[in-house]
Amino acid sequence: MMRFSANLGFLWADLPLPQAIRAAACAGFDAVECHWPHEVPPEQVAAELRETGLPMLGINTRRGNPGENGLSALPGREAEARAEIGRTLDYAAAIGCPAVHVMAGFAEGQAAERAFRANLDHACRLARPLGITILIEPLNRYDAPGYFLTGSDQAARIIEAAGHDNLRLMFDCYHLQIMEGDISRRLRAHRDILGHVQIASVPDRGAPDRGELDYRHICAVLEDLGWTRPIGAEYRPDRPTDETLGWLHERRLVAKQARVG
Repeated sequence: MMRFSANLGFLWADLPLPQAIRAAACAGFDAVECHWPHEVPPEQVAAELRETGLPMLGINTRRGNPGENGLSALPGREAEARAEIGRTLDYAAAIGCPAVHVMAGFAEGQAAERAFRANLDHACRLARPLGITILIEPLNRYDAPGYFLTGSDQAARIIEAAGHDNLRLMFDCYHLQIMEGDISRRLRAHRDILGHVQIASVPDRGAPDRGELDYRHICAVLEDLGWTRPIGAEYRPDRPTDETLGWLHERRLVAKQARVG
């Protein structure tokens, strides 16, 4: 049975983070994840996770200065990038979060790749004794023009070259459908490096019950690949979040009927 995680960067974004965690639990999600929880004291987040029983699957390193989108592929900014990686790993450890997405930033060229690889090596070494996985995520060039990491094969090459078993791919179906398409084959091709999977409709990034991708098929592919971890619902609600959860309730009903049958 597929399980789902609520990305609280978008879902219930009008609520303080502890309240959003409670809302996700009440809605029937199996886990939560978020972008930048850093301004909320970690003890508050940890307490709410314990109370609801939901795990926090992942958080991001912060973007940097206004207008930036990560630091780790920016040549000459290594000290800042590594300080941010350290702060985010400390936060993740304090709330029992098993993964950190290290954001690359707006950059291009060989110097950017060298900086990114060096910073990822640093992140993986820091994360290993904490039991934390480092994730990298390709973003599409329309929502994030100029972002360094834009493709699954590019990410796979970086992961292979790094040689760390705690460096993995965050496979966001929305971004990769826009950039590459052929999502089923790409999931199969990168099955050995998958660290997290996220879903949203394409092209509007709405709830995953419309658009170009049939997520019933995608979920079947993931089940065939042996994927058992929660899939991240990272979509932008076009109305109050509770009114957009028909897709989740449908999956729950199907799963319940399968158990009864």
